[in-house]
This record gives sequence, structure tokens and C-alpha cells, in this order.
Amino acid sequence: MAADDEVICEKRGAAGLITLNRPQALNALTLGMVRAMRKALDSWTADPSVTRVVVTGAGDKAFCAGGDIRRLHDLGKAGETEEALAFWREEYQLNALIHRYPKPYVALADGIVMGGGFGISVHAPYRVGGPRYLFAMPEVGIGFFPDVGGIYALPRLPGRTGTYLALTGDRIRLADAAYLGLVTHPVPSEAIEAIRLALVEGAPVGETLSVHAMDAGPAPLADHRDVIDACFSADSVQGVLDRLDQAATEGSGFAAKAAATMRTKSPTSMSIALEQMRRGGALDFDEAMRTDFRVVSRIARGHDFYEGVRAVIIDKDNAPSWKPATLGEVDPQAIAHHFSSLESDELKIA
Repeated sequence: MAADDEVICEKRGAAGLITLNRPQALNALTLGMVRAMRKALDSWTADPSVTRVVVTGAGDKAFCAGGDIRRLHDLGKAGETEEALAFWREEYQLNALIHRYPKPYVALADGIVMGGGFGISVHAPYRVGGPRYLFAMPEVGIGFFPDVGGIYALPRLPGRTGTYLALTGDRIRLADAAYLGLVTHPVPSEAIEAIRLALVEGAPVGETLSVHAMDAGPAPLADHRDVIDACFSADSVQGVLDRLDQAATEGSGFAAKAAATMRTKSPTSMSIALEQMRRGGALDFDEAMRTDFRVVSRIARGHDFYEGVRAVIIDKDNAPSWKPATLGEVDPQAIAHHFSSLESDELKIA
């Protein structure tokens, strides 16, 4: 499928419309899609007839479930690491463009938002979520890390909720997403199309979204904030686990589940993710994206990403053999190296 089939970029009325068009692949991003989105956004910046951008996903399951991880795995295994890194480089540059885009950018999501889908939505000022909204940053489960600006956005969520999401990869639904600020406007499913049509017709963006917004209801995570903030504020992944274990002995089923989940994830990936959360709050957006690119450049030449994709996506045995296998074997200097400068290969943000 050609890139122009995988993502449809068109002007309609007052809007630049982007439709991610790989519903059979949960609208996962490819390099061609990233390039097509970038080309459209660049052209609409200078087009006075386009006064807002609206991004949706085809089908009824997903806004965007991430990057095409299988494709990136296969490139790396074939020794074509530079081609894989071209995807991440241009994806991160697209994320940076969305963050600073001069016109209102509205993400309409009534389904799965993960990984790369997070990157093309959360950095926008308007993030609309329907009842089927499902968010996660599950990367530590495939030997990867919460990239696409996760280092910037997750530490800025309330308390330590961003660290919790990064280290567990847990999924949350609309009420929690609204509670955390990942969604700015929760709406009923039938409002999604009405909003899109109104924005095409030139209706005021903020007013249109506010008219359709609803109460997302009670957020389950709110009941566990004390445990999340106490446990995920530890200085090390092992420290987080120790605190979760203690909370579990005191009767917290939430803590017990979080600890069990973390013990299935890549020790290296969790260590990287915690370091991201530690550093991210002090970074501006461009430096955050450069940092993500430093990390992915090392991950792409490592072991756990390929093993994680094999176990979870290819063979589906869900029995990855992580290297190193335990938190105690993770070298702090090796983790720090992931964040060190790439010198002439640093991500350039224009």
C-alpha cells in the first residue's frame, strides 16, 4: 500500500484533515505516513485557507496503536539499523512540529492510542477522546522505552502517575485519561463526527469542543493515587518494587498487580524509563526529543527490543529472554550511556 493510501491528507472547508488509514494494522505508523503528514502540515502552515488541523484514525478500533514495530524489528535484524533510525528520526521531528504547530491541531480519538499514536496526539493542544479511548505506553514489555516525547509528557502528569504508566505499561480508559489530562475533551462517540464536520465548516475550535464535552465519570486511578505517588517516587526500579511489595502486604491489590506486571518487563527498559522520568521534567521539548533519539539509537543496536518483539508480536510465546535478566545485573553506567550525546548524529529539529 502506498503512503498516500495509508494516510489521507486533504483540505476540506476550513480544515486540513489527516486520516490514518491502516485500520487492519490499527493505524500503525510507517515512515511513508510520517513523511506524508509532515508534508501536509508544512504546506498548511502557509495556507491561509486552512485555519485548523483535524487528525482521525480509520475504523472503529484505533486512533493509532503506535509505530510499525514489526517492520522496525525486521530492519534491525537484517542489519538495516540506519533505515529503522530514519523512521524514528522523522517521527520525532514530526512530534516536535506538532508541539509547536501555529494553528489549532485537534486529535479525535475514539479507540486505541499507544506509542506513536500518543506522539501525534498528546503534544497537541486539543485531544478529544470518545468512550472507546484506550491509552497505554506499553514499550517496556517489548524491550523498548516510552518514546515520542514520553520523556516530556509523562513526568508532567499529576504526581507520579506518569512514572506508573511508564514502568508498568498499564492500559487506562477515558475517565482516567481525562483525570490525568491526556484527554482535554471527553465526548460521546456520536459527537466525534459532529465535531469533525463543525470544524470543517469553520466553527470556533475551543467552543465546538466545549459544547460537545461530557463528564467522563469517576477515574479509577484516583482511588490509588496515594499508593502510586508513594511507590513510584522511589529512586530505583528495585525501590519501586520494594515499596509496591510493602503496600501489597498492607492490603493493596493495586500494588500487588503493578509489581507483578513490572516483573515481566525488561529490566533495562524499566531502568531507562525511570531515568527518563527523572530527567524529563527539567527538559524543554526540543531537548526531550533529542534525548529520546539518543536512547533509541542505542536501543536499536541492543538486544532486548528484538527479543521483546519476537516474544510478544512474532512468536507470541510471551516468554522473552531479557539480557540482563534481572534488575541487579543492570549496569547504571550502561543506562547512563543511552542518554549521552550522539555528537554529529544528534536529532536536528527544524
